Amino acid sequence: MDHDLSKFYSGLKELQISLSEEQIEQFLDFYEMLIEKNKVMNLTAITEFEEVIEKHFLDSLSLVKAVTPGNLRVLDLGTGAGFPGIPLKIAFPGLKVVLMDSLNKRILFLEEVTEKLHLEGITAIHGRAEEMARKKEYRENFDLCVSRAVANLASLSEYCIPFVRKGGLFVSYKSGDVEDELKQSQKAVKLLGGSVRDVVKFQLPNTDMGRSLVVVEKVRATPRSYPRKAGTPGKEPLR
Repeated sequence: MDHDLSKFYSGLKELQISLSEEQIEQFLDFYEMLIEKNKVMNLTAITEFEEVIEKHFLDSLSLVKAVTPGNLRVLDLGTGAGFPGIPLKIAFPGLKVVLMDSLNKRILFLEEVTEKLHLEGITAIHGRAEEMARKKEYRENFDLCVSRAVANLASLSEYCIPFVRKGGLFVSYKSGDVEDELKQSQKAVKLLGGSVRDVVKFQLPNTDMGRSLVVVEKVRATPRSYPRKAGTPGKEPLR
């Protein structure tokens, strides 16, 4: 199927990302797999090609507005259908990526995707953040943790910050209006060893959708008591 790639190319140009033909093909293959699997499994409500390009692919890649993706060890927590982890891995093959999700069906899909796209240095892991963050092979072991999950920032901080090494970053993808969440998450971020370094606001290429990247730097080790047991960070965010 021929797709109009003009919006993808103009968005990439705006983000100052250049991709090879092979990388573009990987994005197209990923799109086809996503749509096919979505017929039997709820992966995304967004299925139109241009919308997937804008709201999934370019949105995932917008991380470059906040972080320079070099040879970083990256955790994509609550990855869902693979966002932002898979687009980042396709565009920046030097990244070492771990995709983590609590639903095993999604993990099986992501394993199919990484195999079909011949992506190396990327693994998909089934598990809950509250439990995985207690394992020494993951705790404070990543240069960067990213998440597009919809949880509030206080809860997300408790899920994500424990995975980040001291000096590393946690970047939360949020909608344009993030001020209230920032205020409400101040205590949580500090308690977990983080400090908000930046909030990068922008509009998604070709759209009027406001987005924010909240950049939290890990300045101290996370106390051993966090994250709390499964379910608690979501139900009772640290305030």
